[in-house]
Amino acid sequence: MTHPTRTGGQILVDALKIHGVDTAFGVPGESYLDVLDALHDSAIRFIINRQEGGAAFMADAYGKMTGRPGICFVTRGPGATNASIGVHTAYQDSTPMILFIGQVGNDFADREAFQEIDYRRMYGQMAKWVAQIDRADRIPEYLARAFQVATSGRPGPVVLALPEDMLISTAAVADTRRYQPVQASPSAAQMARLREMLAGAQRPLLLLGGGGWNAQACADVQRYAEDNHLPVACAFRFQDLLDNAHPNYVGDVGIGINPKLAARVRDADVIIAIGPRLGEMTTGGYTLIASPVPAQRLIHIHADAEELGSVYQAELMINSGMAQAAAMLAALAPVDAGAWRDSVAQARAELLAYQEQPPIFQDGQAPLDLWQVVQQIRKLAPADAIITNGAGNYATWAHRFHRYGGMRTQLAPTSGAMGYGVPAGVAAKIIAPQLTVITFAGDGEYMMNGQELATAVQYKAGVVIIVFNNGMFGTIRMHQERDYPGRVSGTQLHNPDFAALAVAYGAHGEVVTATEQFGPALERALAHANGTQLPALIELRYDGNLITPGATLETIRKNAEAARAAK
Repeated sequence: MTHPTRTGGQILVDALKIHGVDTAFGVPGESYLDVLDALHDSAIRFIINRQEGGAAFMADAYGKMTGRPGICFVTRGPGATNASIGVHTAYQDSTPMILFIGQVGNDFADREAFQEIDYRRMYGQMAKWVAQIDRADRIPEYLARAFQVATSGRPGPVVLALPEDMLISTAAVADTRRYQPVQASPSAAQMARLREMLAGAQRPLLLLGGGGWNAQACADVQRYAEDNHLPVACAFRFQDLLDNAHPNYVGDVGIGINPKLAARVRDADVIIAIGPRLGEMTTGGYTLIASPVPAQRLIHIHADAEELGSVYQAELMINSGMAQAAAMLAALAPVDAGAWRDSVAQARAELLAYQEQPPIFQDGQAPLDLWQVVQQIRKLAPADAIITNGAGNYATWAHRFHRYGGMRTQLAPTSGAMGYGVPAGVAAKIIAPQLTVITFAGDGEYMMNGQELATAVQYKAGVVIIVFNNGMFGTIRMHQERDYPGRVSGTQLHNPDFAALAVAYGAHGEVVTATEQFGPALERALAHANGTQLPALIELRYDGNLITPGATLETIRKNAEAARAAK
């Protein structure tokens, strides 16, 4: 097959189109000008970001929402280092993503040329595959492999470096076929063994998490849970794998876990874990499920064969994609659930009790009740609204009290990366403009990638951003008061007027300081976002002492001081 002679940049963009790419995120750089020129005449949207960390986070959000690799372009050196936070997040979150990095020309390589970095060494532990394309005629081959690696088995990020001279060189090379993700499937014998183990259980629990899910897989696993009357918990920041209004949903297993749910995990005799790695956050620091040999009979289903048995020696280990496992589970004949049928309603009641108004707000003394904030969001936003957040104690209000409506209504980093919420919210609104998108951001979190509000304005992405302003890095301050009570150091913040700053960007902005102000403010923000397709920001100014739903900073400090005095 003959093909016209094309530049490396054109070959690359043509390959992206073959693999179904419709959107790419990035910050421009002179190192990949030929790619930018090829994008000019393509149908691929290139979303211009204001910082490479924000671009990589947006690509991660795209991968989470669509199941297809999020595409990100950055320049060499500083661009690549800025983007690394998104690659690390995609790796820990099992998100398909491909990061393209402009690189110094081959004639300058290995001289520590301007902004030169060896990306194989830099990204070695953060990506599934890192490579450099030195010849234009091999671009189709490298891209086909990149898409294959990013989406097969456990999804994750791939990094490809693009030397500048390679992109402007020419080649006559044929294109490849579109990639086809490959996943393992359970065997019939494994499914029979799983059913046998469940049939012998007294206190089973179904635990969902990890990447690689789609709507059909979620529907199939829901059917399996219904048929077998199983309580379903979701791993840390994967709460949207089952509609939280479903009677079988009993809560999330992560930071701030409901103590009664934690007890159920410990006391379960059979745990069917579909998808999660069973990392630190999901296992309470490897205590809810002991390592390496759990007290519970553990059935671990995961897309990566190397993950199985690496931390936990499960009694039954099944290497499978989520869709493949869920479909086979849904087809299994149900077992007799008489031994545990009533536990589902009991566990559900425990969840609803845990989501009631916490005591710190019940006396009505706090001017701004953050529990009521979430209640208003649940009341005014549609059930399929997407909630995004980064890292920080403020996220607890979303995780514990919001009810996610199902598949891909939650975008949050299991890596605990700050700065994720705003870019993810902007990306979600660009990808799905018909949906309501609300971002939770702490004051420290917002300032890390808040400049992507300019991207939202530029592309008319009407995301609603709620900034939780308590004037501190709250999570670190909480730990500080616990370990070094009364010795505040390095955690205070002096913040701008976030609402005024939003207006300066061209968004709607207002400040809320009292509970009764929030509902009307949210209605105005939603109306503005829907009517103008422009973002809106609500700044919540509240007492930083109200650090968690269960304890104030003052309480944490006093308890720490009392513990020290007792020693």
